[in-house]
Amino acid sequence: MTLLSVPDMSCGHCKASVETALSALPGAGEITIDLPNRKVTVSGTAAPEALLSALNTIGFPAQVVPA
Repeated sequence: MTLLSVPDMSCGHCKASVETALSALPGAGEITIDLPNRKVTVSGTAAPEALLSALNTIGFPAQVVPA
């Protein structure tokens, strides 16, 4: 499981864009988005670097939140 902080995610459209980008990655698994806290949880085998890259590509720079 990977927890990401996505500070620029602020609306329903942002949430949908983030979910679409991450779900396209192999091994992403289940994606849970906490919009009010701007956090995304990805359960699966996708590498954190791949998740961050996918979000950066669509204009949502993110950071991995340490467990």
